Amino acid sequence: MHNRLSIMEQVPEPGLLVGIVPAGPPNHIGMLHDYIRPEERVVACPNQDVVYGFGALDAERGPAVVQVPDFGDRFWVYQIVNQRTDSFVELGKMYGTKPGHYLLAHEDWDGEVPEGIAGVFRYDTRIGIVIPRVFLDDTAEDRAAVAPVVNRISVYPLEKFDGTMKVTDWANVPTFGNADATGDQEETQWVDPNTFFDVFPAVLDEIPPLPGEESLYAWFRTVLEGAARDPEIAAALGQAALDADVTVKELFEFRNYGIPVDHNWTTQRSGARFGTEYLLRTAVGKSNIFVNTPNETSYFYQDLDADGRRLHGAHGYRVRFDADQLPPVRGFWSLTVYNRHHFFHPNDLDRYSLGTKNQDLTFDADGSLTITVGGAAPADPATLANWLPAPDDEFTLYLRAYWPDDAILDGSWNPPAIVRA
Repeated sequence: MHNRLSIMEQVPEPGLLVGIVPAGPPNHIGMLHDYIRPEERVVACPNQDVVYGFGALDAERGPAVVQVPDFGDRFWVYQIVNQRTDSFVELGKMYGTKPGHYLLAHEDWDGEVPEGIAGVFRYDTRIGIVIPRVFLDDTAEDRAAVAPVVNRISVYPLEKFDGTMKVTDWANVPTFGNADATGDQEETQWVDPNTFFDVFPAVLDEIPPLPGEESLYAWFRTVLEGAARDPEIAAALGQAALDADVTVKELFEFRNYGIPVDHNWTTQRSGARFGTEYLLRTAVGKSNIFVNTPNETSYFYQDLDADGRRLHGAHGYRVRFDADQLPPVRGFWSLTVYNRHHFFHPNDLDRYSLGTKNQDLTFDADGSLTITVGGAAPADPATLANWLPAPDDEFTLYLRAYWPDDAILDGSWNPPAIVRA
């Protein structure tokens, strides 16, 4: 998070980072106007169900205003987290949020809240992140319909607040940076083990200890003071960071963490409210950072087929949802294919997920839905609409359930088996 803010500090105005990722200066936001492009490599496990936004809060620069337009019947949620990636805001369709302006301020800010602010949300770290998600059907008609709504999403410093609903044409914004963001690459390296302990003291200052962590923080600072005086301690810390990086890489694989459920799927139920679940926060941060709270979105992860074999595009697979076993949601659901780096696999159909957004899915006579996944297109053209292309390599399936029903939250519903053909 510290390093992400450093990048946002280099963005002169809201726009697109490397022409792909929404970004803005601290206490501002950038928005897309369509699905994120498959070349994106800034955040692992993107989805093509929503129009994304992204911005960083910096408490040292003062409060920020977040603008909520009238979304009508459309699903939407603003994920706003502190520097621990724990949520501190409830803004979304599931909360019955009314259109208006809301203030995001550090808990120590004691300024005057101006008239016209509908609510105030406080955070306790230096840095926060704002990520709006707005559902978009995969049709030209809905792309046209969503534009005037998305154009009224905005975040800006409190001093710019005048009570009006600001409008930005997010389809026409500048691009910043020339980094190569294409190809079969891993996520941008946001944490470098070689410089971890150079940055760590600043991070300790930016994130206050949770109750009970005071002694842990004191121990960290004592070790850092020792390393500043003794080269041998500094060298030992450097090696510890390199060793930890090897361990953390194992947590990139979804099968290596989380709660096991039916058919080799895994899930987690503490997203964006990790507290002191350090291992889970680390694993999620490595594999798919910026997950919503479970009541906003529940996630199911799959690296294996029903027989425990690693998913691979050399094979074909079937995912069959019985008529009464489609994901029970009040928002929407989707099933996404990711390559071994947890990004989209380029394909001729430009298709990376299937679900609620797809109007042309073919259901069986009994009301069930069968999705096929694999590197080779199905022989029957009539089933092409239900096919998810996979790379000729290991891959992962990822099911999202936005605004899930209780059956998902209490664990009584789980995704079906992934059956190899």
